Amino acid sequence: MHEDPPAHAPAPSLAPGSAPITALAPPHSVTTVERGSFCIARCSCGWSGPARRARDRARTDAAEHRAGTDR
Repeated sequence: MHEDPPAHAPAPSLAPGSAPITALAPPHSVTTVERGSFCIARCSCGWSGPARRARDRARTDAAEHRAGTDR
C-alpha cells in the first residue's frame, strides 16, 4: 500500500557543499579478462561484451561501452 507523506513534512535537504547521490556514482571501470583463448570486456557496472578471439576487438568493445556511458 502506498502512503503519501504528510503535507507539512519538509522536503529532505542536502548538507551544504554536498552533491546529489547520482553525482557520486563511481565511473565505469572497464577491463578485459582472458578466458582460455577468448578475451571478454567487463565493466564495474555489470556489463560484459561478447567473448572475442581478437583481443583488440575486446578492447574496442570496452572503449565503445565507456564512450557510451560518458554522455
